Amino acid sequence: MYQIDDTDIRILGQLQRDGTLSVDALSERVNLSRNACWRRVKLMEERGLIKDRVAILDAETAGCGLSVFVFVRAVSHDADWLKQFREAVGAFPEIVGVYRTSGDLDYVLRARVSDVKAYDRLYQRLIAKVKLADVSASFVMEEIKETTQIPLSGLAR
Repeated sequence: MYQIDDTDIRILGQLQRDGTLSVDALSERVNLSRNACWRRVKLMEERGLIKDRVAILDAETAGCGLSVFVFVRAVSHDADWLKQFREAVGAFPEIVGVYRTSGDLDYVLRARVSDVKAYDRLYQRLIAKVKLADVSASFVMEEIKETTQIPLSGLAR
């Protein structure tokens, strides 16, 4: 990690709220010259702190309003199985997150689908691609909080 200052943190806070800000608008909001602001953003991109700038879609409007958490127990923990699993989950655009976890479950997947039938089709395709010991799912009834903004407190000195 490289040195970050309060100005960088302000820049990151603004970009997390609105990644479409022009350099002019961003520099005005953080009280910095246009060129200095641009250099800081480029440096944070080059160093990997800023990974990407994307449009965040409304899942319901995009036709995939059902969020599903899929809990997976692996049938094996060897390198070949893991490679097959990674390739399988990576091939499904409906799977938007995959997490290896501690505890009773090996993996938690997050999927976005249109409805329960669409989840069942995803499930059938997944188990056809990779052998799993156990799979269960929970359907999200209400999203109380969802954000792409990460806390910046870990960057503060």
